[in-house]
Amino acid sequence: MLTDYFDGKELNKNINPDEAVAYGAAVQGGILGGEESEATSQLLLIDVTPLSLGVAMKGGVMSTIIPRATVIPAKKSQIYSTSQDYQTKVTTSIYEGERTLVKDNHPLGKFDMDIPIAPKGVPQIEVTLEIDENSLLTVSAVDKGTGKKERVTITNDMGRLTKD
Repeated sequence: MLTDYFDGKELNKNINPDEAVAYGAAVQGGILGGEESEATSQLLLIDVTPLSLGVAMKGGVMSTIIPRATVIPAKKSQIYSTSQDYQTKVTTSIYEGERTLVKDNHPLGKFDMDIPIAPKGVPQIEVTLEIDENSLLTVSAVDKGTGKKERVTITNDMGRLTKD
């Protein structure tokens, strides 16, 4: 498919994928470290989210707030409401992944927020996901009616595989 895309030009298969990744990491490290050279002066580094980020909804469905490949830093919000009458708290569960159901995605964290008792659909909870340039994810929820706010910061080493 790549050969067809490049008008029949034969692909160069002489490169070792591990060496290519190491070379790219070395170039990125040099640029971030302040090394200046003519070879790297025209390069632009852009970091993106590797997976979509979102929250759990009723029925175990994931609602994506920040889609995969969004440029970092990023900040996006979405407004949600309650799904049952007279709830006294809402739980915000944060996930990353591309699947429709949260059970098939990776959990990152969660927090609870107390809300005033109201019929379903009345409370307006604004959930904001913000990723800074260091890949720290800050998730906040604000009750638009009362102004009450809860938040959690998720680092890139939380909930990951251990070094072992």
